[in-house]
Amino acid sequence: MPVIMPADRFEELVSDALDLLPEKLIAAIDNVVVLVESRNEDEPDLLGLYEGIALTERDSWYAGALPDAITIYRDALLDMCESEAEVVDEVRITVIHEFAHHFGIDDEQLHELGWG
Repeated sequence: MPVIMPADRFEELVSDALDLLPEKLIAAIDNVVVLVESRNEDEPDLLGLYEGIALTERDSWYAGALPDAITIYRDALLDMCESEAEVVDEVRITVIHEFAHHFGIDDEQLHELGWG
């Protein structure tokens, strides 16, 4: 049975997960916005999505680009969890996973590191 959670509580969990990122990583994050949406219309089971140009692919042409976007999908995460503690863990994992993409780490590398 999916976890029922108010939207503001879920957003608090995303904020808490962001606070857990190491300071050195936070200092390197550039031009990213984090969004929370209910569900991805094209892939309803998708937990998170990074859209943008990874830091490892940026060059001088990048100046003035729109922010990259990391979207965390609330309903997909709540559907897969059975407790609030599990939601906390999955949100943390999803936030780390999506920021890894911002740093140029692909899904294969994440899997090798135990995060995929």
